[in-house]
Amino acid sequence: MLIVTTNDLSGYRVVKHLGMVRGLTVRSRSVVGNIGASIQILFGGHISLYTKLAEEARQEAFDQLVRQAEERGANAILAMRYDANEIASAVTEVLAYGTAVVVEPV
Repeated sequence: MLIVTTNDLSGYRVVKHLGMVRGLTVRSRSVVGNIGASIQILFGGHISLYTKLAEEARQEAFDQLVRQAEERGANAILAMRYDANEIASAVTEVLAYGTAVVVEPV
């Protein structure tokens, strides 16, 4: 699976558009995680607990995106993007989306 953030893929041509695909996850921070992060905040610098949570959420959304594209028969995703929004206090959604296509080398 080729995945790019651009609208085209150099060296390939799109032979079929399969539409938008997406992966979505909603995550919350645990009480224990918040306490650990609060301690890290007191000392300043990198907040590794939140970084890990954000990376896991993005990876889960990305994996769902790829799975949906593969189920539609795509071999590439164009214009891939992430979006994240806070739904409620300590609850965040992460969305990965793009356009599923079939490409072939030029």
